[in-house]
Amino acid sequence: MSPAMKKKKRDANNGHRCVYINDVITAAAIGGVVFRTSILRRYLRRLRHHVFPLICAVSGCLLIFLAAFSLLAPSPVLHFHNHLSLLRHLSSVDNGGDEVRDNSDETATFRVPESGGSSGRDLWSTRNSELFFGCSNAADNFATADAKTHSNRYLLIATSGGLNQQRTGITDAVVAAYILNATLVVPKLDQKSYWKDSSNFDEIFDVDWFISSLSKDVKIIKQLPTKGGKPMSPYTMRVPRKCNAKCYQNRLVPVLNKKHAVQLTKFDYRLSNKLDSNLQKLRCRANYQALKFTDTIRKMGKKLVERMSMKNKHFIALHLRFEPDMLAFSGCDYGGGEKERKELGKLRKRWKTLHASNPDKVRRHGRCPLTPEEVGLMLRALGFGRDVHLYVASGDVYGGEETLAPLKTLFPNFHTKETLLSKEELAPFSSFSSRMAALDFIVCDESDVFVTNNNGNMAKMLAGRRRYFGHKPTIRPNAKKLSQLFINRNNMTWEEFASRIRTDQIGFLGEPNEVKPGRGVFHENPAACICSTSDTKAKEDYMNKDSGYATDEQVTEDEQDWSEMDYAEITNQSIGKVLPSGSVSGPSVLLKSDQPEFEEFFSD
Repeated sequence: MSPAMKKKKRDANNGHRCVYINDVITAAAIGGVVFRTSILRRYLRRLRHHVFPLICAVSGCLLIFLAAFSLLAPSPVLHFHNHLSLLRHLSSVDNGGDEVRDNSDETATFRVPESGGSSGRDLWSTRNSELFFGCSNAADNFATADAKTHSNRYLLIATSGGLNQQRTGITDAVVAAYILNATLVVPKLDQKSYWKDSSNFDEIFDVDWFISSLSKDVKIIKQLPTKGGKPMSPYTMRVPRKCNAKCYQNRLVPVLNKKHAVQLTKFDYRLSNKLDSNLQKLRCRANYQALKFTDTIRKMGKKLVERMSMKNKHFIALHLRFEPDMLAFSGCDYGGGEKERKELGKLRKRWKTLHASNPDKVRRHGRCPLTPEEVGLMLRALGFGRDVHLYVASGDVYGGEETLAPLKTLFPNFHTKETLLSKEELAPFSSFSSRMAALDFIVCDESDVFVTNNNGNMAKMLAGRRRYFGHKPTIRPNAKKLSQLFINRNNMTWEEFASRIRTDQIGFLGEPNEVKPGRGVFHENPAACICSTSDTKAKEDYMNKDSGYATDEQVTEDEQDWSEMDYAEITNQSIGKVLPSGSVSGPSVLLKSDQPEFEEFFSD
């Protein structure tokens, strides 16, 4: 083969090798791309199966958290501090009304009229009240004190709380002494409570009248007799709340027979609401006839009533109860932020056995006092106009004048005992909380309409008293239903709002038969002491007709707390179990004064 031919063959072979190598390189490149694509697909698939669900889960958690927060966060519309910070105010407008405005929107969203309009009823009386009257005379077969009192049994009590809480204890002590066939020693008032009032019984109540008016029922003395030249030393103990007659007999008679003198400590709400009618009537005689304030207190109270009556034919008395201690006890949130939480939280520690507060739950259950502005709006919706004169029974309102401003704008004829009396007239009372409370009690009792902003002791005592003496109008906010209405009020017209208020307040206006006999606290609903002038058939027809009585739900709103239960349902804290009604217990289960106990009824 010639050299030229060999060279040509080598070139051809080299060409084939180059093509082969190029093909290999190309194939390798394509294979690398395919391999990388496969890896990328597997990575994306793994990302989709693992990372994406994680992202979805985190997003879902965030959405759930935001939804829960929006549901649980208190509405800013509800709180009076937020009202003020947004400059929500009541201002006079051209059409003779009041207009609620917000700085963020100058358009009127909620127009409040100056007049109350037509409510379709007499604002200053209750329907058919003339058919009912108080009746508490003893039955012919009711044993007298002379016939039943044991000469060697003495009962003493130490009252607890503010004036009206102490009043419940004094009233119930009379009945307890009757049950035990014991002589009652004039009760000792609480001088160590929150108010630090040093007043004795005879500085608040007419002690001689108290003793003489009950002399046929219970023997009462001013102090224990001496024994061997020395004062008797009473045995100290405590009975459970809502203790019935059999409970008192089983627990105390053995002790009285041995010790002869027993002092019951912290005596408030220690007697059952469910007693026979003769004992209930004795309760009413003690409360409505025997317990009279001293001449000094009654004369000044009468002067306050006369000065209010001179200003107008009718007037409303409002027990506002918006003091810091009340708000602390309620556990409600009024939008004052960290400052409010610290201030009220410090006061709340006074009740060592109170559980942690859930403000939203408390409000939903109607346990929060209305703000002064909300009280004013409720009254206007019920038909009370700007010209009505308002007497306000209250201590130092939380937030001061800033909190009161909306109420004063709605009702500019705003009075207190401090504005009606001179400093000189008020001086003998001003250093004593119980005497000041007594003056407010008298004005509220004599008012044409009484409005309470909570269901505490003063509210209960006055509600029962006003029922007994003619069913004078007594308005208690149906806070459970009104709370949501106040939240949403800017989303409706005034007419719709007022109509809803009037509907929700049916059964909360102090009319006859609003509360069924046996329901609630006896001091608030003394049904055994209220009689009818009509015959039985007429009374039944009246009770059954649709005249706006409370529904079962409305009646029982305030009956859910354990302290409202009868004795048989109360857990004895010292042994951690429920004692059966009428059970006999030894000294180990007596409630001693140093044992913790929850104070459900706020002391006022």
